[in-house]
Amino acid sequence: MSGTDRGTTTGPRPGLGREPGPAESRPGRGLRRGPGGGGWGAGHGMRMPLEKAKDFKGTLKRLMEYLKPHRLQLLAVVLMSILGTGFGIAGPKIMGKAITELFEGSIGKMRGVPGRGIDFDYVLRILLILGGLYVVSAFFTYLQQLIMVNVSQRTVYNMRKAVNDKLSRLPLSFFDSKTHGEILSRVVNDVDNVSGTLQQSITQMISAVVTLVGSVVMMLSISPLLTLVCIVTLPLSVIVTRFVASRSQKYFIAQQRTLGELNGHVEEMYTGHVIVKAFGREDESIKKFDEINEELYNSSWKAQFISGIIMPLMGFINNLSYVIVAVAGGILVTRRTIEIGDVQAFIQYARQFTQPIVRTANIANIIQSTIASAERVFELLDETEETPDSKDAKVIESPRGEVAFDHVSFSYKKEAPLIEDMNINVESGQTIAIVGPTGAGKTTLVNLLMRFYEIDGGRITVDGVDIRELGRGHLRSIFGMVLQDTWLFHGTIRDNIAYGREGATFDEVVKAAKAAQAHHFIKTLPEGYDTMINEDASNISEGQKQLLTIARVILADPAILILDEATSSVDTRTEILIQRAMMDLMKGRTSFVIAHRLSTIRDADLILVMDNGSIIETGTHRELLAMSGFYADLYNSQFTGVGRAAV
Repeated sequence: MSGTDRGTTTGPRPGLGREPGPAESRPGRGLRRGPGGGGWGAGHGMRMPLEKAKDFKGTLKRLMEYLKPHRLQLLAVVLMSILGTGFGIAGPKIMGKAITELFEGSIGKMRGVPGRGIDFDYVLRILLILGGLYVVSAFFTYLQQLIMVNVSQRTVYNMRKAVNDKLSRLPLSFFDSKTHGEILSRVVNDVDNVSGTLQQSITQMISAVVTLVGSVVMMLSISPLLTLVCIVTLPLSVIVTRFVASRSQKYFIAQQRTLGELNGHVEEMYTGHVIVKAFGREDESIKKFDEINEELYNSSWKAQFISGIIMPLMGFINNLSYVIVAVAGGILVTRRTIEIGDVQAFIQYARQFTQPIVRTANIANIIQSTIASAERVFELLDETEETPDSKDAKVIESPRGEVAFDHVSFSYKKEAPLIEDMNINVESGQTIAIVGPTGAGKTTLVNLLMRFYEIDGGRITVDGVDIRELGRGHLRSIFGMVLQDTWLFHGTIRDNIAYGREGATFDEVVKAAKAAQAHHFIKTLPEGYDTMINEDASNISEGQKQLLTIARVILADPAILILDEATSSVDTRTEILIQRAMMDLMKGRTSFVIAHRLSTIRDADLILVMDNGSIIETGTHRELLAMSGFYADLYNSQFTGVGRAAV
C-alpha cells in the first residue's frame, strides 16, 4: 500500500463483516491448487490434467501475445533445438560405421584374409567425429535452454506485473466475493504453472518433434522394411496408453480433490488449535483427519497403481519390437542387405522413435493444464476495474473535514437496494456516532466515504468537493481508520507504527505510541520498538495490537477519523486511557464513530440511528432517549438484556 493510503491503517479490508453485501471473504482453507499443481502419475510417463481450458484457442492466442515481443528469440530456440537434436540424431548412424569396421575387421582377421584387420585409425577418426558431434549438440542444447529461460522468465515477469497492477485497480467488491485461496491460487500457482511450461515443455516439444522426424528419416535410410516393423507396433502403444489413462484419470481427480480437503482440514485445525483444545475436540479432529487421509490413500494408491501399469506395458511392447527388429535385422545382415552397424544404429533409432511419442502425449496434457491456468489468470485480468481517477483530479490542500451525503443511494446488488436517498451534513470538528443493529448499513457508510464502493446515485462531498473528483489515494489520506479487527504485518513494532506516515522519524513513532498508551508495554518487550511481530501477530495480545493500530492513526494525523469500536479489545483501565487519548486526538477533527456499546458515544455531537440502510432517527443522546423510540430501545436493552437485535 502506498503512503498516500496511510489513512486506511487497520483491517485488511474494512468492508468485510457486518453488512448484507457480497459474500464475505474468508481466510482460505489453504492455497487451492491450480491446474497442473499436482495430481500427476509421477515417474510413470503419463500425466492426467485436472482441468481443461474452456476456450483453448482463444487463451492460446492471448498467451502468444505475451510471447510476441520475443519472437526472434523463439525462432533462435527452434533453430538451436533443430541443430542440437539433429547433431545428436546423427550419432548412432556414425557409431554404426565404427561397429561395422570392428566386426568386419575381426571376422576378416579370424578368416585370415590377407591385409584385413581392424583399422583402428579409421575407428579413432569416427570416435573423434562422434565426440565432436555430441559436444556441438550439447552446446546448441545449452544455448536453447539459456534463451528459453530468459524468454519464459521475462514473459512470466510481465504477466505477474500485469496481475499485480490489476489487483491494485480492482474494487473491494472483487475481494469480498473471492476467497483468499482462490486469488492466491491464480496469482501464484497458475502463473508458476505457465512459467514451468514455457521454460521446459516448449523446448521438450520441439526436441520431441525433431527427434521423431529425424529418427524416422534415419530409420528409412537404413531399412524401410525394419521401419515398417516399428511403425506397426505404434498403434498398440497408443491403444494401451489410452486404455490405462481413461481408467486412471478419475482416481487422479479424486486424489486432488481429497488432497484439498486434507489441506483445508489441517490448516483449519492448526489455526484454530486453541479452540479445538478448549472444547475437547481433539479426538473428533483426529478421526476426521484419519477418514480423509484414508480416502486420499485409496484414491492415490489406485491412481498410481493404474498409471504405473503403463510403463511395464510400454516396456513389453518396446521389447517385443526390439526382438522383431533384432531377428529381422540379423536375417538382413546374413543376406548382406544391410551392415551389422546399421542394425545397431536402427535399434537406437527405434528407441528414440518411441520416446518422443510418449513425451509428446505427456507434454500435450501439460499444455492443456497450462492453458487452463493461463485462462484463469486472464479471467482475473479481465475483471471489471474501479472507475479510474480523473486525470485532472482535485486536491484539497488543507482539509477541514466537512462531509455531506446528498441524496445518496447504494446497493450491493441492483435488485436489493440498501441505502436510498440518504442525506447527512457533518460540520468540521463534529463527532458523529453511527448506531444500529447488525446489517443496518453502518460499515457500508464508511466504505462509501472511502470510495471502497461507488455510490449508485447522489453524491458525497468532502469540503464541498465530490469525492469522485478526488484521487482515491488523496481522498484516503484525509481519513484515519481504526477498526475492530486489527491488522499488523510481519515486521518490527516500529515499522508497524511508522506505516501510518511515510518518512516518520523514530521520535515521532515514540510520541504516537505514548499518546496511544502503548509506549509502556513496548518498552517491556525484549527488543522494545525493534521487537518483531510474527506473521499472525500472535506474540502480542489483542489489546496490545489495538494500541499499536491506534498509535498508527495518531501518527498519520488525519483530518477525519473513523473509529469502529476501537477499544473493544482492551481492558477497562486501558480503555479509559485510550479514550482520553482519542478525545485529545478528536479535538478539531471530524470523527465518525461506529458504536456497539452505546454508553461510549453519549457525548457525540450527533447520533445517526440506522436500520435497513436508512437513517431513522438523528439527535444527541439525550434527545434520542427522550423520543423513546428505536435508539432508546437499543440503549435500554444493554442493561435489561432484552430489546431489539444487538448493536
